Amino acid sequence: MKAFMDKDFLLETETAQKLYHEYAANMPILDYHCHINPQEIAEDRKFENITQVWLGADHYKWRQMRSNGVEEKYITGDASDREKFQKWAETLERAIGNPLYHWSHLELQRYFGYYGALNGETAEEVWNLCNAKLQEDGMSARNLIRQSNVTLVCTTDDPVDSLEWHEKIAADESFEVRVLPAWRPDKAMNLEKTDYLEYLKKLEVVSGVKIDSFASLIEALRIRMDYFAEHGCSVSDHGLEYVMYAPASEEEIEAIFAKRLRGEAVSRADELQFKTAYMVALGREYHKKNWAMQLHYGVKRDNNGMIFGKLGPDAGIDCINNYAPSSEMADYLNALAITDELPKTILYSLNPTDNATIGTIIGCFQSEEARGKIQQGSAWWFNDNKQGMIEQMTSLANLGLLGNFIGMLTDSRSFLSYTRHEYFRRIMCNLIGGWVENGEYPADEKVLGRMVQDISYNNAVRYFGF
Repeated sequence: MKAFMDKDFLLETETAQKLYHEYAANMPILDYHCHINPQEIAEDRKFENITQVWLGADHYKWRQMRSNGVEEKYITGDASDREKFQKWAETLERAIGNPLYHWSHLELQRYFGYYGALNGETAEEVWNLCNAKLQEDGMSARNLIRQSNVTLVCTTDDPVDSLEWHEKIAADESFEVRVLPAWRPDKAMNLEKTDYLEYLKKLEVVSGVKIDSFASLIEALRIRMDYFAEHGCSVSDHGLEYVMYAPASEEEIEAIFAKRLRGEAVSRADELQFKTAYMVALGREYHKKNWAMQLHYGVKRDNNGMIFGKLGPDAGIDCINNYAPSSEMADYLNALAITDELPKTILYSLNPTDNATIGTIIGCFQSEEARGKIQQGSAWWFNDNKQGMIEQMTSLANLGLLGNFIGMLTDSRSFLSYTRHEYFRRIMCNLIGGWVENGEYPADEKVLGRMVQDISYNNAVRYFGF
């Protein structure tokens, strides 16, 4: 029997162990997509206790606590932080096979030096240990980033954001890690939302453009893109129901937008045509600027109305949406490619059955502009577990070039989540090592080591061009 999460955790062969320990383990981290608050980095936040770090905004954990029958007051309510931590510890001991079990214990090992098992009985010991450690200077937001060997962080930012915290970080020579904004313009696209017109007023103020047409909307966004570019941005991100393609004429799009500006409701058909035009227009701008475009899709959000009414979005009540017609995604990419305006693109589906679909679509649009110009993104959200990562990388290897994969992202609001990169690298090395030991690839350590380091870090550096 192997020891619990020891140095060879998840590494089943000698080749896997060599690849991880000698090539992957010490590679830096390029965190090209996360939801960390830049203000907390600028102010170098320190956390009072482990509950603030672990449960403050982690809807992954909230879901599991609800699944364990925990009252909401111990999850997002007014219970004390110690009580909330106890309920999480009691939940975690039942989470066998869940990535949260591994992530939580990797964080305890790497940041707090605790190698035991967290459960209801050990909760007091772990609570005291972690809280004492968190009072040390080395556990501030910036120092957690440093000790995680992170070289660059891309946050997630709306076009109307001032980017003031990014400016303060950039001006502070005492912090060597680059923190750049990433462009997330979903609110300007979602014209079906009740607060859409209010949002446009904010966009008018920051852009200096009177938004009275679809053309002026795109102009306002173009101005804001220039502002983001001045702050180092070269990555965009879109959260989509699915990648749609419902083309319409310029006149039809202007008529749809004019209807919404008058405060009238738009039909579902109108919505899809508008969003198609919006995504095509922005895709062209990304290509001009050599920005990478990330498309996250396949989510049905905010399913539990009672919880949504109390907590709003990102409350742990989202699920996989299995409606994503691959023909429309291919047509969308082609609408940009046919005029040679397709930017570097990364596709993420929440539905794991889309792996092969993505793998075949990306092969249609590769070019000499970049190695692996069109990427299948890493196993995302409900898929960033052991099996999900194995399936995503295996599918990518079957249908494309795994050696060009840009690897893992953190996609988290926590400064302790960088252990997810270790988790990914161990799984990746074990997968590749298994193929080698099975005689499916030569045992050429030089080639294999370079490939593992590329997937861990180097490919992302080259791809994004930071």
